[in-house]
Amino acid sequence: MSHNTIYPSPPSPPSPLSESTAIVAASSSTTIPIPSQLPPNHALAMWRSRLGSALRTAMACAVVGVVTIYGPAALRRQLTFPAFAYVTTILIVGEATLAESLHGAACALYGTVLGVLPAILTLFLVQHVGFSAATAATAVAVSAFVVALPDSTELIAKRIALGQIVIIYVATFDMEDRSHAKAIMHPVHVAASTCLGVVASLVALLLPYPRLAFYEVREKSKQYSDMAMERLRLLVEAFCADNTTCMTAFISQAKCFGVASNKLLQDVKLKQAKLQWERPPFKFLSPQIGMPSDRLQAIELPLKGMESALISTSSVPVECFDEQLKHNLLCVRDQISLRLLRLNYFTETKEKLTKTIHSSTIVPENYKDLASFFFLFCIQLLYNGNLSTPLAEAAQGKKVMMGTEQAANSYKGETRLGIEKIKSTCSFNLTNERILVAIKCSISLGLAVLFGILFSKDNGYWSGLTVAITVTPWRESTFKLANVRAQGTALGSVYGVLGSIISQRFMELRFLVLLPWIIFTSFLRRSKMYGQAGGIAAIISAAILLGRENYGPPTSFAIERLTETCMGLACSILVELLLQPTRASTLARRGLSQCLRTLHECTNLTSQTSNLVALKEKEKELRQQVDVLKKYIGEAESEPNFWFLPFPTACYHKLHGSLSKMVELLYFVPPSMELLMEVSHGSGMHWDEIQEGIAGDMEQFKKLVGSSVKCLEEVAQVKSIARLEKEQGKRTTSNDLEQGKEEVLDGARFADEEECEKLVDSFLQHAKEEIESIDGDVGGEMRSQVVLCLASFGFCIGSLMKETRVLEKGILDLVQWENPGRHINLQDIYCKIKNLSTI
Repeated sequence: MSHNTIYPSPPSPPSPLSESTAIVAASSSTTIPIPSQLPPNHALAMWRSRLGSALRTAMACAVVGVVTIYGPAALRRQLTFPAFAYVTTILIVGEATLAESLHGAACALYGTVLGVLPAILTLFLVQHVGFSAATAATAVAVSAFVVALPDSTELIAKRIALGQIVIIYVATFDMEDRSHAKAIMHPVHVAASTCLGVVASLVALLLPYPRLAFYEVREKSKQYSDMAMERLRLLVEAFCADNTTCMTAFISQAKCFGVASNKLLQDVKLKQAKLQWERPPFKFLSPQIGMPSDRLQAIELPLKGMESALISTSSVPVECFDEQLKHNLLCVRDQISLRLLRLNYFTETKEKLTKTIHSSTIVPENYKDLASFFFLFCIQLLYNGNLSTPLAEAAQGKKVMMGTEQAANSYKGETRLGIEKIKSTCSFNLTNERILVAIKCSISLGLAVLFGILFSKDNGYWSGLTVAITVTPWRESTFKLANVRAQGTALGSVYGVLGSIISQRFMELRFLVLLPWIIFTSFLRRSKMYGQAGGIAAIISAAILLGRENYGPPTSFAIERLTETCMGLACSILVELLLQPTRASTLARRGLSQCLRTLHECTNLTSQTSNLVALKEKEKELRQQVDVLKKYIGEAESEPNFWFLPFPTACYHKLHGSLSKMVELLYFVPPSMELLMEVSHGSGMHWDEIQEGIAGDMEQFKKLVGSSVKCLEEVAQVKSIARLEKEQGKRTTSNDLEQGKEEVLDGARFADEEECEKLVDSFLQHAKEEIESIDGDVGGEMRSQVVLCLASFGFCIGSLMKETRVLEKGILDLVQWENPGRHINLQDIYCKIKNLSTI
């Protein structure tokens, strides 16, 4: 039998899928029907979802329009700010489900409490001292600071509260009769308009049938499973391909499905966050809703690993491939597909499959042969789900008693953590970042309101309202978002003016004119050109022009509103530049250095195979940092250069891609070691002996990769080589010249390809010695599992060293781009940095 054969498993007890899987395993000709292209309902479902969102948004706007124009006179007298009702509706509905709309409604009501009640008290005090434009701007600034400071307040609640604050104070300034009764009624009217927007949003999400997040998550999870089945089929076909052309074609198709799958996974993560709002309030009716994204993530990562293994495959067809391997791979693929078809994403499933994957009992001799082992290891992770293989059940039995003894302590710990979480939510985290965000919001709103009132007394609140409904507690692409918001406002205003001219005398016709624009902007919100910011600005501008009456000539109103919007955006940009002048390119550079620092810690933990828990935590931290780096890169791309050098987009994308691959590789290190630890208990081996056997190689890995990443981290912080040399010259001339030649510090070198190959070969040689030490009575099944784990671990460390060299080239390109005309040597730069720090 050739290498890497997947043997049939011994008979196992019946399981819920035993009958189906037995039929599948009987013959490779009996396969699960898997689509050969993207599911035909995928594009249709996308169009249906966006069209449904647009129609629900149109329904909510129509409810607001009908109530404010044709409602009872007594009700219309309370709804004196219909524009804010439209704003509230659009903020809540959008792409929301019923759960998200309920959450948005609760936040809007909470925001009304934050905005209206303090305003009533403030207006009583202000009446005695007079009310000028400066007073109104000051009151808005102080109130905005109080609302924006708490970190626990939801973003939509802050936006609603800030919008109400702007309207209340600006409208009070415009009043001729400023008696206490009038001062109280204006906040009441704003609150009533907000409640109308909330009610209209809930009506739109409930009729003609409720749009439940539960069903959407389930539907998207099902679509993801269909794509995962197709990706699995393509990857297995690529592994079994006869030539490079076929393998490349299958991998390319799998990548296309991977992009679509990733989008679905992100949608599931967003939708499931509000699932608890759809739970019935009665305990006996409450469904046990889990986290579907965790189960989908457990499918996604092994598929990515299989794809990486195929990309790294050097020989096609695979040398270890034979007909028996093909037969068993198809059986395994079909059993996984069966489980994907019957997978419940909201409850835990404890199904046991009827086959076990086995690899060869012979250890491969070089890195080039490890890709096929890693492919089989990834498909085994996908096959076994939670790593609970039949071989490891005996080893896991010892952990059951330990888990039982710790149950009481665990419950107490969870209770304590829950109490601490509630306390932290109710408290104020007055960090420097929170204070800076509150100050930015306060000054931006204050200036916008002041300039807006000075420009137009009647419509002065639009500049402040523009800032209020777009405020964010995090850093964002200021110039890009301001640009798309201004464009969206202009587009919506032009369409609103045209629609008003067409339907001057008939309000019913205006709603029909507004419908196609709402549909168009729902797609515009998902576009790369305008996004959410531009789409929301476009729909709000058109809805305000077409959804109200008695505002005067539409052209003059549109021009004033557009001018006020630009004034508000200008105030936001000015305050952002003054209080937080750090450019996105600088943050991207810092983020890159931070990623390299955490990567260095991960490589050190990888060499310490006994500390897998810490490695998992660091891998999660690195994954988050890489995501933040991607955000900074996107922001820096859209940032204007002014008098600065253009942002090196290609260099950063290359570095981000390499870091992402290293994160994926680090994910597979703990599972391979954990499975090896479990299997070693039943194979006559001891985990301590395995660690001792590979300790020397892991120490060498730490020296090669860890020191290289440390060098890259130091070099990545240098932007100007000339400034570094100048600083070094100043310090060295002040020292005694008899100190001798500049010392070259240890670790200031990068591993070449030959050293990396020697390290992997040495690791495989020591792994072979450990395999040969297994008791002779142990079957080939145990040996093959040990070989599979060690070979997969060898592939991970070999690929990490390979990606480290890619990082080196990326950093070299980045430093060279920033220092044109110079010969760049990373080793020399690192030595200068270290010598400078020791002078």
